[in-house]
Amino acid sequence: MKNHNVRTYRSSETLAREDQLAWKIATVAADPVAIEPTVLDMAINRIIDNAAVAIAAINRDPPACARAQALAHPRKDGAALFGLPVEQRVEAEWAAWANGTAVRELDFHDTFLAADYAHPGDNIPPILAVAQQAGRDGRALMAGIVAGYEIQIDLVKGICLHERKIDHIAHVGPSVAAGLGTLLGLPVEVIYQSVQQALHVTTTTRQSRKGEISSWKAFAPAHAGKLAIEAVDRCMRGEKAPSPIYEGEDGVIAWMLGGPDRVYTVPLPEPGEPKRAILDSFTKAHSAEYQSQALIDLAFRMRDHVKDVEAIESVVIHTSHHTHYVIGTGSGDPQKFDPTASRETLDHSIMYIFTVALQDGEWHHIRSYLPERARRPDTVRLWQKISTAEDPVWTQRYHETDAKKIAFGGRVEIVLKDGRRIADALALADAHSYGAKPYRRADYIRKFGTLTEGLVSAGEKRRFLDLVRSLPDLDAAGVAALNVVLDEAALTAATRDKRGIF
Repeated sequence: MKNHNVRTYRSSETLAREDQLAWKIATVAADPVAIEPTVLDMAINRIIDNAAVAIAAINRDPPACARAQALAHPRKDGAALFGLPVEQRVEAEWAAWANGTAVRELDFHDTFLAADYAHPGDNIPPILAVAQQAGRDGRALMAGIVAGYEIQIDLVKGICLHERKIDHIAHVGPSVAAGLGTLLGLPVEVIYQSVQQALHVTTTTRQSRKGEISSWKAFAPAHAGKLAIEAVDRCMRGEKAPSPIYEGEDGVIAWMLGGPDRVYTVPLPEPGEPKRAILDSFTKAHSAEYQSQALIDLAFRMRDHVKDVEAIESVVIHTSHHTHYVIGTGSGDPQKFDPTASRETLDHSIMYIFTVALQDGEWHHIRSYLPERARRPDTVRLWQKISTAEDPVWTQRYHETDAKKIAFGGRVEIVLKDGRRIADALALADAHSYGAKPYRRADYIRKFGTLTEGLVSAGEKRRFLDLVRSLPDLDAAGVAALNVVLDEAALTAATRDKRGIF
């Protein structure tokens, strides 16, 4: 890997395009390096994971809304929609919109955390949709997904968005554009323009994850993927982009990020170097914000030492800056203690999450968020006793570059009414690559089976899993069939409705 310094340049200064970050990203995307076996294996795992969480959320309101919109844009040779027969197709950008919303709805797919944070699995729906519409084979799809992961994760390592209250989808637009460039075998020039256009139209504020969090949290990355597809299409037709988008005097760094004097360092693979960043990402065993994963596992462990939750006087979670300020009491969001809050808000409240995990000894993607569960009087009482505190040690470990030293958990101290204290700590979720029970292919398949239970038949599950496990050998027809069809449950919004404009 090579580190690239990125800063603002005045219009009067000369910055060759070869020295611009967008050009360097495009060069990486266009580099036809071989995909290593471990990388291929992980890409297959993540396609399985995406399908699992999408089908589990398929009839929730945001995915149903997005699907109804997509169905208003049919195309015979287009892309498939999760849940629908593979022959029922829509325009690729609308398939990306609907499928991406379904993937993100439960906040249950993979994650990467560094200077910023990301769900790099958000790259898969738009890249798969274009692969299906463009008639690409499994090897091209695989290369596109691996490139999308590489660029998003590298950007997350080098450029912090949330410190300037910019939503993390600003890294999704460029990564999807780069992944599509790889998938389609586009020239560096076209990818370069596409990356810039995609960034320009997907830079939004972080209010989508603040206060009363709405269903837009599920739509946002799908919107970035859709906009990236449209940007690539325009650039393939010869259109240009605002340039240089990162380094320009009125560009993203100067006015939306750290300002004219800020220098960011972004690592990217050297020419000929394999793209391996997907191996740095990690999936979730629990349907909640990633910073809560280790703390959920810790709650399961600590509940054996708490015989009566009513005997608890207080709970303090000592954790990183990010966890404290995003999902903890450092956010200052009263909504994080509201029993009537939305599911999206509850999954960004570590106080609620730790309460339910401690009381139930399980975390379920449906039951743990039910309104009656959140409003239980004993839950509300304990919930109000929990607070978070930033610990510099945990903050430092959160930002570690050594994967074996990194930590996303914390130390929990429970004070009982009789004065006794119970304390324990956990650095990484059990399912993390360096956790107690790291996820393997069998775990992804088990998660897929659990989340599709009662929705998809055994035969359909086998068909999909057999296809995805053969990814490198799939022809265009095989890629076109890479979808999961509901056949044991009704699918809402399976036809176009007339409630909106489309």
